[in-house]
Amino acid sequence: MKRSLPLLACTLLAGSSVVAKERSTFKYTAPPDGERPVIVDAVIAPQGSDFAMRLRFDKEPWGEECKNRCANATLLIDADSSKQTGLKLAAGAPGNGADLAVIIQGVREYATESGKGAKNWLRVKVRLLNNEASSVDDGELLAELSHKHDTDRIQSDGKTVYLLIDSTHPSIPAGRKARVVYQPPGGKPIQANVTGLIGGGGAKGNVKIFKDGNWGKAPKADP
Repeated sequence: MKRSLPLLACTLLAGSSVVAKERSTFKYTAPPDGERPVIVDAVIAPQGSDFAMRLRFDKEPWGEECKNRCANATLLIDADSSKQTGLKLAAGAPGNGADLAVIIQGVREYATESGKGAKNWLRVKVRLLNNEASSVDDGELLAELSHKHDTDRIQSDGKTVYLLIDSTHPSIPAGRKARVVYQPPGGKPIQANVTGLIGGGGAKGNVKIFKDGNWGKAPKADP
């Protein structure tokens, strides 16, 4: 299925008016025999009161190409970089302390009416993980986004997904530093430190996926 959504920009800012070279939050080398699309390059940082993300997959994360084996990736965000708040897993587990779970899924729904084709879309669920949560499923569902209806928060272009995750819920802690955890299927957990929502330093460490608050005005990103 061909999609012609506009390419979007996600550039790191070194200062309030100086654009710096984009730096990845983490990278991952996908195995050649992987069944589902996985994140291979991510940029994650605050944008105002949101966590902004540019996620590149090794294969298209949704649509006709992946059919029933589309993306099902979970990113954990420890918004205050503290294991005293948030998800409680086994001792030493990288996900301990995560306050948010961002679940990116390629969805395929077969039509029930004769002659209608399957429906495909990209869905993102955001769950709040409080001190009582011992798994991602224990988290409170804060948002369920679709690329069809929530274009101010989620868009995709080919293998790349762009997200803005609202972090204004009063139960989401904020710190000068935050931590991101990604668990690739069958691989070791990947951890990365990022600037927190109150990281300070002006625009340093922040990203800007929107330009002037509008996806459509963003300059083209590198392919």
